Amino acid sequence: MNISPQFEIRSARAEDAEALWPILRDVIRAGDTYAVDPGITRDRALELWMDVPRACYVAEAEGRILGTYYIKTNHAGGGSHVCNCGYMVAPDARGQGIARAMCAHSQGEAVKLGYLAMQFNLVVETNTGAIGLWEKMGFETVGRLPKAFNHPEQGLVDARVMYKWLSDGQGG
Repeated sequence: MNISPQFEIRSARAEDAEALWPILRDVIRAGDTYAVDPGITRDRALELWMDVPRACYVAEAEGRILGTYYIKTNHAGGGSHVCNCGYMVAPDARGQGIARAMCAHSQGEAVKLGYLAMQFNLVVETNTGAIGLWEKMGFETVGRLPKAFNHPEQGLVDARVMYKWLSDGQGG
């Protein structure tokens, strides 16, 4: 499916849950990028994606949700100025710039929410598309976690910790 380049990124609403569930389900069930139980229930997945984070967004075109992301505080206390984001794109909407647009959008939203940096905690080494995109978006690999992810086809693979300073404010 060729998605129109005309899509908007907006805050997710409760009524988006039905459209989000197939995206979340398919990515989680694949078990190759997210450290989430592939057997997670619909309600728990939606809670973790939409309710637990500080904010959740969707990329939408012509009434169809093409992708989604969340922003949450990565650590409490002295680490609360660093956020974490997760991104998912519908399988038939991949390769059309939606993840790139959501990543750019998330950085702006993170700054608005008061975050100074963004960290991806577990970028699976086999997810080369994401690694390449995050590097193009200015993220650096600051650490490697040996055999930290059990890939359903490749077994134990490394994961990266990727980081980007977002602000020219205090500390940077």
